Amino acid sequence: MNYNQILKKGENFLKKNKIQNPYLDVELILSKVVNRKREEILLNTNNKLKNEEIFRFNDYLSRRCQNEPMAYILGYKHFWKYKFLTNKSVLIPRPDTELVVEETLKYLPNYKSKKILDVGTGSGCIVVSLIKERPKCKATAIDISLKALNVAKTNAKLHQLENKIKFINIDIDKYKSYNYDLIISNPPYINNIELNRLDDDIKLHEPKLALSGGSNGFRDLKKVIIKSKKLLKINGKLILEIGHKQKNQCFKILNENKFYINKISKDLSGKDRCIVSTKL
Repeated sequence: MNYNQILKKGENFLKKNKIQNPYLDVELILSKVVNRKREEILLNTNNKLKNEEIFRFNDYLSRRCQNEPMAYILGYKHFWKYKFLTNKSVLIPRPDTELVVEETLKYLPNYKSKKILDVGTGSGCIVVSLIKERPKCKATAIDISLKALNVAKTNAKLHQLENKIKFINIDIDKYKSYNYDLIISNPPYINNIELNRLDDDIKLHEPKLALSGGSNGFRDLKKVIIKSKKLLKINGKLILEIGHKQKNQCFKILNENKFYINKISKDLSGKDRCIVSTKL
């Protein structure tokens, strides 16, 4: 079987199983199997596949038909300007979260060394992207999932930043290092009702621990805000990703904890997604 034949077979199979973007997915799967760029595959469609390559292709294809996200099948996802390793222990980095990186960089001058804390680091995509952009800064990244932390450590190593970022397996509640200039967090913020309405790609495969914000979606957001009040320096910044209907309640919690709200930024769909605030 050649590239052209297997691509057609794979595309039809994914279409039959109602998978979106079937052609792109099969191209990416074949690219992984034969370890070639998509462009090379399209220029060499008559190339023959070995039996073990066909077997691996079919295996990945059946995983995709069970709604497993491409980021887990491929083992990576691009975020900001970089490539990050991903597996089922971590939330898949999303374009909307790049807003957190974009906003944070505005408060990190190139020439200054700032102390940063990333709460619930997951794959480490936010903190690694920040330190790649601002190499003078130092960061600590915490997560309650040891498996997620191991992925983040691997990503830091991949980008030669293992000496710039300290990783700690701990809940924010128990964390006791102070005087941070800036705290960033993309905490779990989806409430139980919305969790059940998510697409199967997310609901059945991504870690619940990184998605579920409890019955009302505010369990972790509230915890991060309250603890950040103690961990930040005066005038330190807290930058949070939130659910698009959570702005008003977040403003209330921030005000109660003596934070000044600098701005709220909208994501690619025009929904409220990132709050920048200052500890008073």
